[in-house]
Amino acid sequence: MTYEQIVVFALLPTIFALFVWGRWRHDVVAFVTLIAAVVLGVVPGEAAFSGFGHPATITVAAVLIISRGLSNAGAVDYFARLVRPATGSTVGHIAVLSGAAAILSGFINNVGAVALFMPVAMATAAKAKRAAAVLLMPLSFGSILGGMVTLIGTPPNIIVAAYRGEALGKPFGLFDFTPVGLPLAIAGVAFVALIGWRLLPASRRAARSPAEMIDIENYVAETRVPEESKIVGKSVAELDEVTRENDALIVGVIRGEKRILAVWRERIRANDMLLIEASPEALGTLVKELGLKLVEDAVEATEEDGGKPKPSRVSIGSDDVSVVEAVVTPGSRLVNRPAGAVHFRSRYGINLLAVARSGRPFRDSLASFEFQTGDVLLLQGDRDRLPEIVAQLGCLPLAERALPIGRRNATVFALSVFLGAILLAAFGILDFPIALAGAAALMVVANVVPPRELYESIDWPVIVLLGAMIPIGGALETSGVTELLAGWITGLAAGTSIIFVLGLLFVVTMTLSDVMNNAATAVIAAPLAVAIANGLGVSPDPFLMAVAVGASCAFLTPIGHQNNTLVMGPGGYRFGDYWRMGLPLEVMIVALGLPLILWAWPL
Repeated sequence: MTYEQIVVFALLPTIFALFVWGRWRHDVVAFVTLIAAVVLGVVPGEAAFSGFGHPATITVAAVLIISRGLSNAGAVDYFARLVRPATGSTVGHIAVLSGAAAILSGFINNVGAVALFMPVAMATAAKAKRAAAVLLMPLSFGSILGGMVTLIGTPPNIIVAAYRGEALGKPFGLFDFTPVGLPLAIAGVAFVALIGWRLLPASRRAARSPAEMIDIENYVAETRVPEESKIVGKSVAELDEVTRENDALIVGVIRGEKRILAVWRERIRANDMLLIEASPEALGTLVKELGLKLVEDAVEATEEDGGKPKPSRVSIGSDDVSVVEAVVTPGSRLVNRPAGAVHFRSRYGINLLAVARSGRPFRDSLASFEFQTGDVLLLQGDRDRLPEIVAQLGCLPLAERALPIGRRNATVFALSVFLGAILLAAFGILDFPIALAGAAALMVVANVVPPRELYESIDWPVIVLLGAMIPIGGALETSGVTELLAGWITGLAAGTSIIFVLGLLFVVTMTLSDVMNNAATAVIAAPLAVAIANGLGVSPDPFLMAVAVGASCAFLTPIGHQNNTLVMGPGGYRFGDYWRMGLPLEVMIVALGLPLILWAWPL
């Protein structure tokens, strides 16, 4: 082997291992690997950042901006509300939700589709008295399946199409994926609705909602400030250190008929009522230390309680202040940060009341709690500002948005711009990256996507991942590694049928996608697919299509796809729950997908 091949063979296992380990974000791993590849001489310096201007990268960014525009204009919100009435039976409920998400995912980012439908699923689950876990995993899987139907539905399709353009001179078109993707999506949605949800553990199918799991009101008590209390005249901010030491939180002040919940700078007066969130043990200690009095009719201390005060159920919301559940998304600024370092109250003016992870409420000190993707937070703050702050933190509220009022013209405009771009590209008037980038620009100019939201709408870790991985994928070819791997695979499969080799590539790609990012999987597997096809002397198209489908089908773990990670907390799932529904689904995808690929794209 040459020096370049040795370096690439050393980098590939390293990047795979780091992706699977998950200690560092995928985009960071990819970028560091890119720099290492440049320093080691396998990626030319002048090509190091060529991936950031690659058509696939531009297309993904444009689709994300367009998705935000369609959402802002209310186009997808109206669509989501069409599914609300169909909640009579569990099968129908799942079929409508996952089917609607699949349809939408064919044309907007599938993570955006899940973000849109998750609040709908939570609300309809509560109304139908069903566990959210029954709906959310099928919702995630349905959106992934729907992304396979069109070119713009998922990054792997965009990457594979762009690579075909480089390798064969013409990329895949918008609906070239449909003959394979559509039957698979229909079959997959039918599976999760009829069979898949039944494979979840019974405990998960009977799980409570995040609000019931957290049940914060059981930990809020009313206390009175006597005239002789040492805290009279002090602000709530000045008490922050002592309340944190006792793992407690002052979440409101009642002064006469007035309820004050934005309390950070509020000065405490004699006879104020303080709403304190704390465990019974911590509450007793804090009451004694601050010289407070427990409100008699709000507290019962019995011998069974060991004489400890029992917090009452009190309201922690008002006309001006609301409480919202939100889930930490993969790109959130909270990920891997302890709660104490975020400074929710002093920096954002909100209270972090409680958290839950994988269906379990966290009852220890919140200050030391380190956030992870999928955690469910209970946040309290100003009713008007809280949605903006939740978005700023990179979290997704688990409550439906109100329908935009007076945005009919914006809805028509956004849909017209999007459909116009699709038609211009479909008829070959403009290349897809140009058409979609133009549509995104029009939405910004028309303020459908305000400039302040432009960069927020782009999933930058995915963009950086693509920009870094594309030159690495190029290094696989220029170093001759793809030909070497293709030779080994065809040699091992000597004496077997070409269909067996195609199926092997299909399964290997699908397996890789379960443990590493699907876009990275497509970048690496697409050149290998073409090299294998050339070595066998057959058309590369079925092999590229196998890579596109396989890279999209990450159903075995919560880390293979952002959608799976996103629903883990609200659904109360464990890591091992995904393979129960995902493994038979992947087997079905391979069994149906292989003949569909060969029918639509003959060897």
